[in-house]
Amino acid sequence: MIRLCILFGLICFSLSAQNTAVDSLYLEDQFYVGLTYNTFGSKPASLEQRNLPYGLQLGFIKDLPINKNRNVGFGIGLGYAVNNYYSNLIATKVDGKISYSFADEDTDYQRSKIVTHLLEMPIEFRWRKSTPTKYKFLRIYGGAKLGYVFSSRSKFVSDDYKEVFNNNDVINFRYGLQFNIGYNTWNIHVYYGLNSLLDDAFVDDDQLLMRPIRIGFNFYIL
Repeated sequence: MIRLCILFGLICFSLSAQNTAVDSLYLEDQFYVGLTYNTFGSKPASLEQRNLPYGLQLGFIKDLPINKNRNVGFGIGLGYAVNNYYSNLIATKVDGKISYSFADEDTDYQRSKIVTHLLEMPIEFRWRKSTPTKYKFLRIYGGAKLGYVFSSRSKFVSDDYKEVFNNNDVINFRYGLQFNIGYNTWNIHVYYGLNSLLDDAFVDDDQLLMRPIRIGFNFYIL
């Protein structure tokens, strides 16, 4: 009987040790979902944003720690993003040629926008106050984001007219800087584009050199 009690105690202790085992080689591989407000840098003085220009992004990031504590490292991911840019910039297409103009105060229309769909690759340097048993922590992730636009459209809608077409002036290869800071699931996200949204696009003699800027939140899901 004593031997059975000792054996039972050893089994319980072993199971308890297994349940409380710490994974010292933990990773912060994460799915992410983000919602942003979209604006522009280097925008023309006549450009006015309208409605609510927004973006949605989602994807997965692989964690690559580089120190023993695993709280410093890199992250590389793959994701999808859709970005809407609502403004008073009107694009029209005649005989395959796209032209641009700014709507004045007397122009009556519902919306004018450029929308892009992208495949994106975030590349981050990561610092965090994590431990193998601490799942809520401060994080600071910064780096670059590369993207490829596989679909881009311009859309204009008024009460009696609608025009939608593929906008080939949008530069397909996108690149910029990004920064994420937050605690646990909630994180502030900032992206600053380093190249213009449009290539060789003009209003009169002024070239459109708007660089996308996105500010919002990223939600990390382990």
